[in-house]
Amino acid sequence: MIVKGTQFQHVYQPAIEARPYHLLLLHGTGGNEYDMVPLADAIAPGAGIISPRGQVIEQGAPRFFRRFAEGVLDIEDWRERSQVLADFVASICAEHGIAPKTLLAVGYSNGANIAQGLLLLRPELLGGAILFRPMFITDDIAVKDISGRPILLLGGSNDPMISSEDLPRIAQQLQKRAALVTVKTVRASHGLVPDDIILARQWLANNAPDKTC
Repeated sequence: MIVKGTQFQHVYQPAIEARPYHLLLLHGTGGNEYDMVPLADAIAPGAGIISPRGQVIEQGAPRFFRRFAEGVLDIEDWRERSQVLADFVASICAEHGIAPKTLLAVGYSNGANIAQGLLLLRPELLGGAILFRPMFITDDIAVKDISGRPILLLGGSNDPMISSEDLPRIAQQLQKRAALVTVKTVRASHGLVPDDIILARQWLANNAPDKTC
């Protein structure tokens, strides 16, 4: 269902008993609150869903934070909007009684980048993450503990938008904060392919957020 009158237009769907955790779905540039729902159904049918629409509009395309050009991110806007999104997520979790460690971010491209903002700046909100085609953001971030958080990074071997160095740098940044990082590369460009779904589903089967938290 569409939920209006809140800071982010979003879709919320409660979890079913057999899958007692939620996915925070974060779309890429030009997406909306519906775009990632089929992906969630493919990798974790029955999981709860929180799916906000980005508030930044770039030539008609929703995003979660600004950029100066393709591949050139506005880091300060990323910081500020990560905090705004974090506040929204905290309010939704409080409203629906969602324990932070039972919430897993699933972000694609721009959504994967704002998910990094939550992990690095407001790690208390998430139990882990799946990041499709993330870009390395910045080293200039205070170290906060994310011990034991499982995180999957999925890159494309022929992605023209992301440097081959980005995934290792992201992994190192997260491991420095004691996250449990898995890095996979699929034969793909920037778009998602069936192997992304297969790997995410397999990883999630072993790394679902702890329902006892």
